[in-house]
Formats: sequence, C-alpha cells, structure tokens
Amino acid sequence: MPKAFLHPFAKPTRESFIRIVRGEGALLYTADGRELVDGMASLWYCAIGHGRKEMADAIAAQITTLESYSAFDPFTTDPAEELAELLREIGPIPDARVFFTGSGGESIDTAMKLARIAHVQAGQGQRKLIISRARGYHGTTYGGTSAQGIAPNRENFGPFVDEVVQVPADDVEALATLMSQRSNEVAAVIVEPVQGAGGIYPAQDGYLESVRKLCDQHGAYLVFDEVITGFGRLGSWFAAHHYGVTPDFVTFAKAVTSGYQPLGGVFVGPKPTAALEADTNFFLRHGMTYSGHTTACAAALKNLEIIQREQLVARATHVGGRLEAGLRSLADDGAVDHIRGLGAMWAVGLRPDQNAMAIRDAMFEGGVVCRALNADSLLFCPPLVTTDEQIDRIVDAVAAAVAS
Repeated sequence: MPKAFLHPFAKPTRESFIRIVRGEGALLYTADGRELVDGMASLWYCAIGHGRKEMADAIAAQITTLESYSAFDPFTTDPAEELAELLREIGPIPDARVFFTGSGGESIDTAMKLARIAHVQAGQGQRKLIISRARGYHGTTYGGTSAQGIAPNRENFGPFVDEVVQVPADDVEALATLMSQRSNEVAAVIVEPVQGAGGIYPAQDGYLESVRKLCDQHGAYLVFDEVITGFGRLGSWFAAHHYGVTPDFVTFAKAVTSGYQPLGGVFVGPKPTAALEADTNFFLRHGMTYSGHTTACAAALKNLEIIQREQLVARATHVGGRLEAGLRSLADDGAVDHIRGLGAMWAVGLRPDQNAMAIRDAMFEGGVVCRALNADSLLFCPPLVTTDEQIDRIVDAVAAAVAS
C-alpha cells in the first residue's frame, strides 16, 4: 500500500523521497545526515534562509496572543493593517491597496477576478478577456492553470476558465494584434517580468514598456506576477522597480514571509481601486478564509524587518553576480550550452547530449540542490543570505555533475 502523502508535482507511484529534517541559513540537512546547499531557496521563497529563531519567536508571540481572526466585514487585526501599510510603502504601485491571500495561486485568481469586476464597476462589463504568455507559470488553481503558458501543466485538466488566452512569450506584435482585434473586450494582460518556473527568462528590452503602452491604448489592466521576483530577488524590492514600469496589479507571495508562514496578496492600483470604490453600495464578494491571516502577517512583518536590516535587497545583486560569473565560466568553457537570468535567479541551458534530471541527481550527491526543468535546464534561486563559499559550492557542483 502506498504512503498516505500524495506529493505535488511528483509521480503518484514514487515510493521514496529525500527527507529534509533541518535547515540553517542556506544549508539543509537530510534524515541520513547529508549537508546540502539550498540552491533554490526551497521553491523560490526562502530569502532570509532557514531556521531563524527570531522568526519562530515572532510567530509564537502572535499565536499566543491571537493566532488569527477573520478579516471579513466587520473585522480586522493589527498585523494585517500594519503589513498592508508597510507593503504600500515598499511596493511598486503608488497609493495601492493590498488584498491578502494564502498563496501565489490564490493571488493570481484574485487579480483575475478583481480585474473583471473592476471593469464591471467602471461600466465596462464586456471586458472579460485575460491574456497571458507562453512559458508563463501562474499557479495551479483553475484560474492560474487557465493562464498557464506551460503546456504540460495544462494537459488533461480542462475545460478551463473562459476567455483566458495565451500569446507567444516575447512577441509584442502578436499581443498587439490580438488586443487590436478585441480591443473592447480585454480585461487584463498578465506578465511575469522574469518568467520563473518556465525556465528563468527575463523580459526582453522594451517588452514590458510596450505591454504597458498597449494596455493604456486599449483600456486594459496590466498585471505583473511577482510571486517569484518580489521582495528583493532582482536587487530591487520588485521587478516593476527594476524595469521602471508601473502595472495596475501586482501579485505576490513566497518571499513575503520567506516561507515561514503561507501568505500571498495583490497590490491593487489606483485605477482599479477607483472603480471598486465608485459605488459606495458595492460589496466585494471575494476573499479566502485566511485572507489577512494574523500570524502569517506577523511573520511577514518580521521577515521584511530582517530583509531591511540585513540589506538583503542589495545583497541579491552580489549573490546573483557571483553565481552568474561562476556559471558563465562553465558556458564559456563549453561545459554547458548557455546561461540566462537576472538578479539572483539563473538558469543553465544544457547541451542536447546532457540530461537535466541526471545532472540534478548528480548535484544532489555532490551536496547541492537545484531544480531541473524538462531535460535541458537547471534552475537556481538561492537564499539571499547564501555565502560566497556556498555559491562557489553550487558552481563547483554543476561543473562536477556535467563532467561526470
């Protein structure tokens, strides 16, 4: 009989898994005593590193005071209010409001729903079309799966949410053509500034600026999916800051708490906010049980305090630069095909004679965790506290694994 735990993104028939039992900084320890460098910040999220006692203390203090309470009308809690104000200060949209969710997937669904309902409230209820990009990963809820641009993640899960379509990832003309054809129907365009789970592909020069102009031209909202890029990953608080483009919605999760508690959310910009607030009798019938979860918000406050105090946003540039330099040397020597990335998130593109899964497994044996994508790419997104010696261990593990 198989074990009770049905793992996500795994073969249901797999019987054995690597048991991680402890973490400290950028290091992990397995049940059989091996030490590993966490080259993926778990799953893109552990910016401040593992096992931090002050996070445990902050979480325990909140739980012993008030673990959580509903934020549905008419209630609120201080950590949720305080976190929303802080996020507005550091966020990429001036004067935004913040809607809390429990995950990145819920954040994407929320942005999709808020975009549509805001158009309704603005007298543009025919605007239902949501456009996303090939290679985009937007979670695995039905809204997010509908917006997915990664074909294997969609296969056999349909039918999907109506009026959600994809265009080629870097083709501005294809997007412009579709928006021109359906100008009066477009509700929103969803973009990852750096496509993460699809392989770490930064937006090409000028692409995001062009999408912003198209959205303005056709009356659509621009949604940045910053579930991975938010909270310092590119050396700025958000990718929107890095690229100098202001969207109407920004989704976030992951590094907002560094994974110490599940939390996500959406920045809602002034334009959709004005539509939602225009009718004082309008009641927003959307939310999750854990929207504004008190302890999760307390964890986020402490996590953001650590990021600010330890200047981890700036440190991302150093971490990424050292990782890039090491990986680029492998590409220059022909050990791998190429590298691509931005900030502190990088991918190694492999040659046709190399296999990502086999190299990933060899790297694990060599003491480093990375993420394999299909057969041709290795993905890296280390904690922002990763030391220079640990970054060099990541590069050395790649070199040894591709040579074996």
